[in-house]
Amino acid sequence: MSQPDFTVDTYQNEYLPEGGQDISAVITVTSGETVPAAAEEADGAEIIIIDCSGSMGSPRTKIAEARAATMAAVDVIRDGVAFAVIAGSTSARPVFPTDGTMAVADPASRRAAQQAVSRLRPGGGTAIGQWLRLAQRMFSANPATLRHAILLTDGKNQHERPTQLDEAISLCEGEFSCDCRGVGTDWEVGELRRISSALLGTVDIVPDPAGLAADFAAMMQAAMGKQVADVALRVWTPQHASVRFMKQVAPAVADLTARRTQAGPQAGDYPTGAWAPGESRDYHLGVRVAAAGVGQEMLAARVSLVTGDPAAPDVLGQGLVRAIWTDDEALSTRINAHIAHYTGQAELARAIQDGLEARKQGDEETATAKLGRAVALAEQSGNEDTAKLLARVVDVVDAATGTVRLKRQVDDADEMALDTRSTKTVRTRK
Repeated sequence: MSQPDFTVDTYQNEYLPEGGQDISAVITVTSGETVPAAAEEADGAEIIIIDCSGSMGSPRTKIAEARAATMAAVDVIRDGVAFAVIAGSTSARPVFPTDGTMAVADPASRRAAQQAVSRLRPGGGTAIGQWLRLAQRMFSANPATLRHAILLTDGKNQHERPTQLDEAISLCEGEFSCDCRGVGTDWEVGELRRISSALLGTVDIVPDPAGLAADFAAMMQAAMGKQVADVALRVWTPQHASVRFMKQVAPAVADLTARRTQAGPQAGDYPTGAWAPGESRDYHLGVRVAAAGVGQEMLAARVSLVTGDPAAPDVLGQGLVRAIWTDDEALSTRINAHIAHYTGQAELARAIQDGLEARKQGDEETATAKLGRAVALAEQSGNEDTAKLLARVVDVVDAATGTVRLKRQVDDADEMALDTRSTKTVRTRK
């Protein structure tokens, strides 16, 4: 199948001082707006995993809105796409189809699924690992290459050991992507973030169950727009050079460094998941090279966008990272705007998460310092959405200097929204 065009743009300061070893670059990857005809009918599979534990019945509107959201998502599934619905509690069971297979979307199957969903009732506990395992079994029996799940919960993973959830996440890694949503404020941000990070999805809070239907429909619409599956960033480095880190930095921060799989003696692949036409993401790459003298230059890394068989992949785009040694201090100390921006965005995410954790532990001094730093970084980078979320948790005295006071009373939903959205970034200002 032919693939859409991708562009790979590299932003860096290629100059190092004599003996310098560390070079970094921001890699902007953009998929083409035009999708070849052969790619328009890309095969897909969707599973919606709905928490049906007992807590979903309190208040009763919660399970009702979850049913409505699932029906709204089913409505968006394109004809020909395989799909299924799972109910999760202490165990997991297939709601539609009931035999654990996947149906092919058409008007009749969508209606049948919605009728089955309308009969869902709450009861039992929460064992998210069991839910993920059932989804993995169902996906693995389907030949689709674009595999995506939506997972909704309102509670903590209380009815299985943490290691069981970790094992389930590992089992699902690379099998499908998963967008996670927590409804209300009694669930654990860290648990859902672990799932969404490993499965290359998103995580967010829906504080009011009434907002679920619109959110589910939007997630499914985004999934239906994906056309290229299992794209990886392949980084080749020369001998005596190595990758220090690889991070996605836009539209959200996600550290891919530990996700590397070897792709040859000097190359490794980093997963990026599926792509939609016109989608653009930024990645921050750090490379350590062998020190060299003034006037020498080298290719520090070659970054290729690849898909298909890892042994003989289709190359969708390519960018180069260079290193040049100089004794001109003005050149070697020049700061690249893209790298500075995303270094600040990564620090912003860390400062928020560290500050909120310190606040939970009663360490007001650390919480004030960290959240104040976050306010300053949000102001400097123009991250207005994060700045608004921070203002619900701290009183901002001076945004430019990060002078803040902790609010004495903070709504749980506001604190969790700041936590879940802390990794969302803004692009470099033009």
